[in-house]
Amino acid sequence: MTAARFDDWVGRTAESTDVISPVQVRQMGALLNQRTLMEDPGQGPLPAGWHWCYFNPVETTDRLGADGHPERGGFLPPVPLPRRMWAGSRLAWERPFDAASEVRKRSRILQVAEKSGRKGAMVFVTVEHRYSDARGGVLREEHDIVYRDLAGAEEVEAMRGVAGAAADWRAAAPVFERRGERSKAVCMGPVELFRYSAATFNGHRIHYDLAYCQQEEGYPAQVVHGPLIATLLLDFMEHEIAPGARIATFRFRAVQPTFALPGGFHLHASPEAATPGGWRVWSTNNTGRVGLDGVITLGAPGP
Repeated sequence: MTAARFDDWVGRTAESTDVISPVQVRQMGALLNQRTLMEDPGQGPLPAGWHWCYFNPVETTDRLGADGHPERGGFLPPVPLPRRMWAGSRLAWERPFDAASEVRKRSRILQVAEKSGRKGAMVFVTVEHRYSDARGGVLREEHDIVYRDLAGAEEVEAMRGVAGAAADWRAAAPVFERRGERSKAVCMGPVELFRYSAATFNGHRIHYDLAYCQQEEGYPAQVVHGPLIATLLLDFMEHEIAPGARIATFRFRAVQPTFALPGGFHLHASPEAATPGGWRVWSTNNTGRVGLDGVITLGAPGP
C-alpha cells in the first residue's frame, strides 16, 4: 500500500450546510452539566468545540462498516487499514457560531501521507474545513485523521494491562507525566461517552460497545473521544481559567488513548510563555500519561 495511490483524492472538495440547532446545544449542556444552556439553548453563542456536534456524516445503517463508521470511499480516500482515529486539529475562530444560524461547511483534502511507526503502517489524511454563515467566515479548521492496522499481539497485551495499571496508579500517590499550573479531575464513563456519541451522531463502536473494544480492537474499555477531551479542555479554559475571554485558536494532537475506566482522567493548563495570550493545555490519561496535548490562544471578548 502506498499513499501515492490516493493522490487523486488530494484537492477533492465537498460542501454541506447545517443549522446550529438547539437540540444538540441542549444535549451538550446536559452532558457537561451546563444547566443554563440545557434549559435555554439560544441564550448565547455556541461554546468553543460544540460545532463538532454538527455536519457529521449521516448514512443508512446498511452502509455502515463493521466498526460503525460509514463504509470507505466517497469524499475520504478508501484507505484499507481498518482502524480510523482522530489524530489532531488546528482551529482558528473569527467569532463564535450564532445559535440557530445556517452554516455552510466547505471541506478540502489537503494531504494524504503514509508513515511507518513502531506500531506499523499508518496513513494520515489532512482535511481543511471552512465554516461560514450569512455574516461571513466563522472558523477555519484542519483535521488530521489517522488510519492504522489492527492491534498486534504486543499492543493488545500492553492494553490488557492498562486497567490494572490504572488501579495501581490511583491507589498510589498519583504522579503525572506533566502537571499543569491548574488541573482538574474529570470522569467520563460509558454513559457520558454514549451521550456524546448521540449528540455527534458518531456510530464508532470503540466509544460505546465494550465487547467490540475488548474483542476486536484489544482495548481494556471504551475509548474517550478525542474531540470530547478537546471540548473539555476548551470548556476548562472558558469557564475556569479565563472566564469571559474568547478562544481565538486551538491546536492539539492525540498522544495516548484515554479509556472509560474508574477514576477518570485529568485536564491541565499552564501559561505558554512563548505564545502571547497562550495557554498550554493537555489531558493526562488513566495512568497519568499525556493523552491530548495542545495550545489555546485567547482573543478579545466578542460583542
